[in-house]
Amino acid sequence: MDSRDFKTMFGDVAKESGFESAFGGWWKESSETIVVLDLQKSNFNNLYYLNIKIYVQGISGKRYTRSKNLVKKDVGDIFRRQPPAYSSVLDIDPAENDSMRKDKLEKMFLEFLVPFADKALSKSGIVELAEKAEIYLPPAVKAWLSQQNDGTV
Repeated sequence: MDSRDFKTMFGDVAKESGFESAFGGWWKESSETIVVLDLQKSNFNNLYYLNIKIYVQGISGKRYTRSKNLVKKDVGDIFRRQPPAYSSVLDIDPAENDSMRKDKLEKMFLEFLVPFADKALSKSGIVELAEKAEIYLPPAVKAWLSQQNDGTV
């Protein structure tokens, strides 16, 4: 499978899972946050990394809107990658039939990405993800969320 075919397959599964496509990334958004998925190709082999970026509306007075910079340049207020258990799904070197690869992508979305993104669409969900150590909150984000949640994060 080549890179173009993989990105198309990833995009199809993302759309089937409720993400919207724009500016080369896949999006879910609410009034509180924007969650962006961005595939980053390794320079050394046919491996992709999944950049998962969360932009929190209102942090430092910012209001985010969809743009290419949110996908390709910025890292978000909160950043993580796919869990190690799903890294092999993003390696397109192994010979695997398209059906098997799509099944693995669908499993990654079903088991991890959709539940994660749905939680990350709210400030309370972000706090819950941080409490479960599914994300790391940079100190400035943690302080801002604490102010929003009566001192609890």
